[in-house]
Amino acid sequence: MRLSKICTAIATLTLVTTTFTPAAATAATDSVVRPVTACADLVRGFALPGAPTHVTSAAVVAATATDPEYCGVRGYVEPAVRFELRLPTTTYTGRYLQYGCGGFCGLVNPPAFADCLPHGGDFAVAATDDGHVGKTPAVVDDGSWGAHDQAARDDFEFRAPHVVSRASKALIQAFYGAPPRKSYFTGCSDGGREGLLLAQRYPADFDGIDAGAPAHYWGPRLGVYQTWLARANSAADGSPVLTAAKLPALHNAVLAACDRLDGLADGQLDDPRACRFDPATLTCTGADTPACLTPAQVAVVRKLYAPPTDARGTLLYPGGQQPGSELSWAGWIIATPETGGSAFARNLADNYLRYLGYPIGAPASTVDTFAFTKGEFDRLTPVGVRYDAMSLDLSAFQRRGGKLLLWHGWADEAIPPAGTLDYYQRLTHGRPQDWARLFMVPSLYHCGGGTTLTEFDPLRELVSWVERGTAPTRVTATGRDADGTVTRTRPVFAYPQRAVYDGTGSVDDAANFRPAPPSSPVRDVVHWAGERLYGIPGPVAP
Repeated sequence: MRLSKICTAIATLTLVTTTFTPAAATAATDSVVRPVTACADLVRGFALPGAPTHVTSAAVVAATATDPEYCGVRGYVEPAVRFELRLPTTTYTGRYLQYGCGGFCGLVNPPAFADCLPHGGDFAVAATDDGHVGKTPAVVDDGSWGAHDQAARDDFEFRAPHVVSRASKALIQAFYGAPPRKSYFTGCSDGGREGLLLAQRYPADFDGIDAGAPAHYWGPRLGVYQTWLARANSAADGSPVLTAAKLPALHNAVLAACDRLDGLADGQLDDPRACRFDPATLTCTGADTPACLTPAQVAVVRKLYAPPTDARGTLLYPGGQQPGSELSWAGWIIATPETGGSAFARNLADNYLRYLGYPIGAPASTVDTFAFTKGEFDRLTPVGVRYDAMSLDLSAFQRRGGKLLLWHGWADEAIPPAGTLDYYQRLTHGRPQDWARLFMVPSLYHCGGGTTLTEFDPLRELVSWVERGTAPTRVTATGRDADGTVTRTRPVFAYPQRAVYDGTGSVDDAANFRPAPPSSPVRDVVHWAGERLYGIPGPVAP
């Protein structure tokens, strides 16, 4: 979990309270809030309007080397939104953090505290399964639970994160005698979608939202784009055309062609949009080896780099795979033994088209039968807009002082970064705001992992932004090897600024980089089939 840096932020807030304005000083006070009732007394019902809540268990969990003592609460919001809430007994200072889910969710991931003490338990933390239980072994890419259950769909589409925030705050009030002073949400992928959804539809729920690689174009991403990835690499017999063995040579060729375009040969593409790599340069001239591509494989790579289109060339999604992301295609686009012989993109797309993408009882589709037409795109819209988090009206969230921190990896294999850039350009005209900022992370895969940079954790900066009013201008990304050793740090500046090497010291040290304006004007708006979806509001729960 991405909480390891929060303790540093809290310590900083405490140390500098004397230099703040009175309002900021009040926000930064970290006095411990003690429980006013026994943990076991929380096992009861809470009659919250629109969110009847039942606590099924509550017990004190002893402190460990990394976690404080806490009251571990499990329960559900009717009809079946299961959640886990952890309430520190001796270290809580008034902050609440809720985690988002990934994939189709379907399980409660135990919410983590920060991994350092004594500040590891300043936050009460919670997570939910979004209202259903996924079937094993896949769980998060299982959609069969939604085939005939509209209530489960409602919970996953838009209701669960909101009602869990209400339930958690009611339990915090009951346990500590007061609601949380500040509330935060963090999530990536579907969790990023949930973060945007909360800012758009439930603007009073959270003070700060950290939304990574948001899956906010839900129907187009699941029904169209993941299907495109699966079909692009399928031969007539269903076997993969492009194999994982070809990816290292492909990636190395991309770096050879484009690594220096950002002014530094450092093994990463700071903005892959500048790369004009032609995979035909790798065409085999003799035997088919891992060092070259067959003509059929060249055609697949070109399809993967391109957005899905209909026969007339209309874009059915804002973007495609970015140069530099090639190594991440193994497992997501190309089945591997490590992923059980199946590709995650195909699993997600097929489950969505079979069970979740159309009204219950309406004709469904599959990865192998879906047609890339505007008509089929539109057929996904009535249900898709219920999941979508595409509204450009965040005025209510902004007025109440909410802060939105968006981020995305440039090498994201699951959700092309073009969609986030398109949304951010429409929302802010491409300029950092005092309430909304975007950070684009070179070489980062989907939510984490990568070739040179593997971790990005902006939660510390979000806390500082909300509680000190310090708008983030940079967040440091980290690269680690397989043993966990830090191999690179690099500043990521608020988009559209970029990091430029100052000419001295190691290129693996963030201290040796400065911000610079974009090398060309920002033009991130994409004209595609889903543009009108920005004006369609989604449903809300009470």
